[in-house]
Amino acid sequence: MTAPLFPPISMLAELTHRCPLQCPYCSNPVELMKANSELDTKTWLDLFRQAADLGVLQVHLSGGEPTLRRDLEELVDGLAMRGVYTNLITAGVLIPPGRIHALAEAGLDHVQLSIQGAHADTTELIGHYRGAYEQKLETARRVRAAGLPLTVNAPIHRHNIEQVPEFIELALALGAERLEIANVQYSGWALVNRDALMPDREAVDRQVEIVTAAQERLRGIMNIDFVTPDYFATYPKPCMGGWARDAFVVVPDGTVLPCHAAQTIRSLSFARFGEHSLGDIWANSSAFNAFRGTDWMQEPCRSCERREIDWGGCRCQAMAIAGDAAATDPACIKSPIHARMAMLIEDAQTAAREHKGDEFVYRRITHAREPV
Repeated sequence: MTAPLFPPISMLAELTHRCPLQCPYCSNPVELMKANSELDTKTWLDLFRQAADLGVLQVHLSGGEPTLRRDLEELVDGLAMRGVYTNLITAGVLIPPGRIHALAEAGLDHVQLSIQGAHADTTELIGHYRGAYEQKLETARRVRAAGLPLTVNAPIHRHNIEQVPEFIELALALGAERLEIANVQYSGWALVNRDALMPDREAVDRQVEIVTAAQERLRGIMNIDFVTPDYFATYPKPCMGGWARDAFVVVPDGTVLPCHAAQTIRSLSFARFGEHSLGDIWANSSAFNAFRGTDWMQEPCRSCERREIDWGGCRCQAMAIAGDAAATDPACIKSPIHARMAMLIEDAQTAAREHKGDEFVYRRITHAREPV
């Protein structure tokens, strides 16, 4: 049946695609938006007001690197004035002294800091940025000095999966309340680099054992979020909690999406804020309604007892692997092409053995970085 329309409670605001790092696992689209396409301050503030009116309770300020926006304090203040919880998702580099404190004074509630490796050399290899590791640790210290809660985000792939125990110890040392063991999802630049990023099954199994033990050991001390990576899963997870159920994404030019990778589904047309109100887009957009609820589902999803648990899984992954956005997510064991996931894992391992899959294709949009 069609799911009832509830108000959204969460929003990911991609304020910019500019970033000093060039991470090959980045989920942003391969065609990155330039600075001159970004919404201005006034438009973002209007969008945030409409989001609060709709019922949004939390906004994740992301990018690219959101601290490259000079108006970030003003945007945070606008959200704080409406009582909206704000989470800054940052790479933690090129942030001048005093900026974190200024953001806290403006009303920022939380900081999520990405760290690409538990060691400096791994962090610099992945981010393609000299000195990134030290800058990230300093940002973490400034976050805690400003009295803000800290989440460490550890994007996991072949080149750092064996560092998971050290990521756990690093997050503890930095005083983080939360650690995300964030296995890379293959969209955007990560899909381009899939062969270079895909871990092997044995490494994933070890990771599960290590994280499960740490979750128990650190219960009440630090929360560790972990989800088995899709390509190694038995059942899919609900994308964004289910397509257009309670969350949405706005990209730098104001285009509103049900999930961050939705534009890879070329058959869908997405509305832009300013041309339409946020409420109209949420309720009436053809793209938002395309996979909302269960009426769109094919078999085996349509009759599956999990259809209102995982909501069919990831539509973008179905598009990328099955060639049909309405197909069962191939991560699901009930998918007729589930075996294709194992084939893709093996293809990546073959490329690694033959040294054909180790070169990264780095994202490039800015020269705002140290020379490497």
